[in-house]
Amino acid sequence: MSQNAPTHTPAGGLDRLVEIAATQPLAPACDHFYFLRHGQTGRNALRIFQSVDEPLSELGLQQAAHAAELLAGEPIRTIVCSDARRAFDTAHTVAATLRLTPTAQAELRERNFGALIGTSSANIDWACEPEGGETLTQFVARKRAALDAALKQPAPVLVVAHGGTLYALAALLGVPIDVTVLGNAQPLRFSRSGPTWAITPLLRHVDGASALA
Repeated sequence: MSQNAPTHTPAGGLDRLVEIAATQPLAPACDHFYFLRHGQTGRNALRIFQSVDEPLSELGLQQAAHAAELLAGEPIRTIVCSDARRAFDTAHTVAATLRLTPTAQAELRERNFGALIGTSSANIDWACEPEGGETLTQFVARKRAALDAALKQPAPVLVVAHGGTLYALAALLGVPIDVTVLGNAQPLRFSRSGPTWAITPLLRHVDGASALA
């Protein structure tokens, strides 16, 4: 891996992420499932790469509670979440309303950005190779395995994870990503018609959609 911090471009490297995902797409047997990015954290607001123990902010806690209300009417049977604190706590807020117990998986964590953690993510380049972190190829492979396992659980499944997970998931399913679906704690329904997947937001936030978990 490079010893130097990469040169970032806004949301750079997503074309490369799509190329990597297309070499081994995800093909879940289910015809629909749900995805929820965690609520906002203090470092989300500041656009800083985060560690796994970053907690939800007060706004993030409110967003998680609102997401729980929106998902309460959905026929969710299983919740699988990242074990990073921000996703874990969001999942448990939703789970309390749905009367379910989430299963936490380390493999669903956000990409490990290594030496970049604690620095600005404002001009993130997903194709970077951060010192001590994951390459994009490693990240996509990990996410594919984790999502494949999650979506084999009793359906419908709710996956609670990160912005990077959402980018990878959309690419693995061949769904174009739109910044309007990237908001914190914005519930999404993924549904399949034949081989084609689509994303339907159950909520649109007006507080801005930071594209990084």
